Amino acid sequence: MSKMSTSELRSYQQICGSNGAMMVIACDQRGAMRSLLSSDPARQAQISERELGQIKADITRYLASQASCVLVDPVCAVPQLVDDGIIARDTALLIGLDASGFDTTPEGYRLSRLAENISARRVRELGATGGKIMVYLRADREGANQHNIDILRHCIEDFTREDLLLVVEFLTYKLDDETDEEFKRKIPELIYGGTRIALECGAKVLKLPYPGSPQACADITRLAGEVPWAVLSAGVDHATFLTQVQHAMSKGASGVIAGRSLWKDCISLDRGATREKLETLAIPRLNELQAVIKQYFHAGRQHDNARAGQVKHV
Repeated sequence: MSKMSTSELRSYQQICGSNGAMMVIACDQRGAMRSLLSSDPARQAQISERELGQIKADITRYLASQASCVLVDPVCAVPQLVDDGIIARDTALLIGLDASGFDTTPEGYRLSRLAENISARRVRELGATGGKIMVYLRADREGANQHNIDILRHCIEDFTREDLLLVVEFLTYKLDDETDEEFKRKIPELIYGGTRIALECGAKVLKLPYPGSPQACADITRLAGEVPWAVLSAGVDHATFLTQVQHAMSKGASGVIAGRSLWKDCISLDRGATREKLETLAIPRLNELQAVIKQYFHAGRQHDNARAGQVKHV
């Protein structure tokens, strides 16, 4: 099991709140954000990186200022968030390394991609607390993963050399020869297997999809050992995510990295409307999410060794 260095641990402490739990606002999406802004593919293609950057700036200003960290992309969001003084000085910053979208093999396997000209050194130069890499994994199909495992190992090694924190995320996906029901039944196994792969590659902090049940969350916690994991929202509705977070936190998760469940109903190309909804809809959602974390974090895994360095009580 890979442990954090002192430098990585310090960065991890900064992406956590005062209660020691991760509370990260994710807005590193590009393609998914465009699809929320318009259902017309032609209109989506016309949405500029600058427009996306403005939306991410508003999410950072309204939501991340009330959380411990924000996760953004290196294409639309930085260095502007830092240079324009938008991100608060006590809000940690994670930068995503993954490019938007994926390639596909003839078998239907997804091949992850990296954003251009981004590395651990560049993440540090942009003033970030750390980075995040996302890859696609199908743990039940050995032939599906080697390309993505190579990317994962490369990024982990790069950040280890730079002694900079890297959060490792994976997503799984349905194959063309599966029904929705077949895929749903496999989700706990796929999340467990993907977590095992990420740990074997050297992951030190994990961002994981909800594995399907409280028991599956407990299984992930046992597998991860001292490696902290946060549950991601994957765009589910807010009420559903609150239940998932309750399950995850009560069974040992160390926090939340949440994006669309908070802001997907708020963003538009009208910045005034976006700001109003972030204030009236997203912030109350964030407060509810933080209340669940506060209620259940004490019941989850607490890192008792000195290296964890987290606050032990909420």
